[in-house]
Amino acid sequence: MKVLVTPRSFGKTDPALFDRLREAGLTVVRNETGGILSAGQMCSLLADCRGLIVGVDPVNEEVLAAAPQLKAVAKYGVGLDNIDLDACAARGIAVSRTLGAPTEAVADYALALMLAVARKVTLIDSRCRRRDWSKITSIDLFGKTLGIVGLGAIGRAVARRAKGFSMRILAHDIHWDAAYAEANGIERASLDDICSQADIITLHTQLDDSTRHCIDARRLAAMKPSAILINTARGELVDNAALLTALREGRIYGAGLDVFEQEPPAEDAWYSLDNLVMGSHCSSSTSGATQIMGHMAVDNLLRDLGLAPAQDA
Repeated sequence: MKVLVTPRSFGKTDPALFDRLREAGLTVVRNETGGILSAGQMCSLLADCRGLIVGVDPVNEEVLAAAPQLKAVAKYGVGLDNIDLDACAARGIAVSRTLGAPTEAVADYALALMLAVARKVTLIDSRCRRRDWSKITSIDLFGKTLGIVGLGAIGRAVARRAKGFSMRILAHDIHWDAAYAEANGIERASLDDICSQADIITLHTQLDDSTRHCIDARRLAAMKPSAILINTARGELVDNAALLTALREGRIYGAGLDVFEQEPPAEDAWYSLDNLVMGSHCSSSTSGATQIMGHMAVDNLLRDLGLAPAQDA
């Protein structure tokens, strides 16, 4: 029985994850490209597989149609927007995810991006490496207003960290937990209010039709010239073309992006911006988080393939 494993960090610091799959009698097919697989590559590799451990590679109708033996998809992560859940349900394919595993790692990275952009860390570093010791003036993070879009597990973890910087916290979430917000000094705000009032806007919401391009040209125009945008969630939450224009024209202070609509971005202009800190969709890629996600994904896959005792999802 074959299973395809696509995430680049799976087993990187814990090779025993592959041993667990083999010991369960599975033949492992690995992503050897070093990047995110295309739909065509997924179709080819999944053709005779019964199981799939997947990161952000596409699992759409085309891919599923090319995988008639597929019985279980284990998401190595939390977001399911790259998986056609309706098509999986229609085919009787079980879908699982590793809830909670990447929370602290992603929150750490979001804060790291805030600091890196605000203090121009990468720009200063690059100049120092050219032996340019001139002073660069940056902005403070301490005492600023943070706007969190999506107050789930990761958003709350970011809020905890922001408290250490004495930040005022505004938040927007469709499922508002008033008791939690009041207990933690978090103010409820609309997305428009966050964009116009916050010094830093950080995105931690799911991607669906209601949130796609929720940060568009209009909301970018409403931001302060000193505003910073952070995205460690999904690239499609932001109109990337509008953001690129805003950054090139200096209409906001900067951005820290671990995710893009196209990864890696094709347009050369992204790579010459000195007010952007880029990430390779790596916010959850710590040794601790990947180990937890890896074991949870293996547990889920073996359970759904009937190769392990039933456990809670």
